[in-house]
Amino acid sequence: MTDRHQMNYLNDGVAVAGSVASTPTPSSAPVTVESTPVRDGTDAANLGSTPAPDQPARTRTRDLSSIAERLSERDWAVLRSVAAHRFLTTAQITRLHFAGHADTSGPVLARRTLGRLRSRRLLATLERRVGGVRAGSSGLVYHVDVVGDRLLRRDTGRTSRRRFSSPSPTFLRHTLALARTHIELLDASRAGQCELVRCDIEPASWRRHLGLGGARLTLKPDLFAETATDHDSTFTTSWFIEVDLGTEHQPTLLRKCHDYDAYYRSGTEQAEHGVFPLVVWIMTASTPELADRRRTALRTAIDKDQRLDSTLFHVITPDQLIPLIKNGGTR
Repeated sequence: MTDRHQMNYLNDGVAVAGSVASTPTPSSAPVTVESTPVRDGTDAANLGSTPAPDQPARTRTRDLSSIAERLSERDWAVLRSVAAHRFLTTAQITRLHFAGHADTSGPVLARRTLGRLRSRRLLATLERRVGGVRAGSSGLVYHVDVVGDRLLRRDTGRTSRRRFSSPSPTFLRHTLALARTHIELLDASRAGQCELVRCDIEPASWRRHLGLGGARLTLKPDLFAETATDHDSTFTTSWFIEVDLGTEHQPTLLRKCHDYDAYYRSGTEQAEHGVFPLVVWIMTASTPELADRRRTALRTAIDKDQRLDSTLFHVITPDQLIPLIKNGGTR
C-alpha cells in the first residue's frame, strides 16, 4: 500500500462531483475533535470529574507517565477511537481494532483489553446498554474517562478538559449510527470493495467558511470520507455523509442541503482540494415504509428546489452506501 493509500481514519472555476486526482490531503478548515467540545444539549453534570469512592481522587503526573508507558499501540488506538467517536459499543470496538483475530478470540481479547483500560480509568461505560441487559458485554457503551482524557491532552497538547455529559437517547443513537457507518466503510475497504483513504467523524469533519457579508459559518457533516476504487485507484472520491434516523423534520433536512449549497458556493473546499464532495443522505426511520416516504420526500424537494444543484446530492438506504461508493457516485 502506497503512502497515499495509508488509511488516515480518525484525524484529530468550480469542480464538482467528488472525484479528484490523488494528492496528499490537507485539512480543509476542519473543527477537530480535540479542539472543540461537543455537547448534546443535555448539559448534564460532569460525571467524569467525581471519582467513585473506591477509586483514587487524582492520578499524579508520575503515575500518568507510568500508565502511558505501559499502553500498547492498540491501547492507544482504542483510546483515540473512543475519543474521536465519543461513544462506542464493545462490539464496535471489536470490529474496529480486533477484526484480525478469529471470531471467538477477537471478542475475548477485546473484552480483556477494555476491562484493563476501565480499571485504569482510561475508559468508562454508560449505565445503560445498547440492546438492554440481554446484549451482555457487547452492548456496553464506552467513553473516555478522566485519566484517558489527561493522557490525550498531554499527547495532543490540548489544554482544556473535555467534560463528560450523559447523552440523551437520541444523541447516543445518532452517534453510534455514525460509528456504524464508519465501520461499514472500513469493512468494505478490508474486503477489497473499495479503499477507504480517510474518514473523519464529526466534529473533525466540520468545515468553517465565510458566508454573505463575511459571516462566519460552520458546515457540520456527520462524516467526511475519501475513497478509491480498484478500477481507477489514481483518483479519490470525496463524500460528505449525513445519517438521518427519522428524527428531523423535512424542512430541517432541506435547510441542511442549503447549508451545503452555501459552502459549495463559497468555493472554500474547491480552492483547497480542487473538488467539492458529493453529499450523501443515508435515511432510515422507525419503519421501512416511513423511511421510504422520507427518502422520496427529500429527493423530490431537492429536485424541485431551483437554488440547489441536485446532482450534488444522493438520498439512499444504508445498504446502498457501499454500491454507491464502488460506483464512484455515478447515478
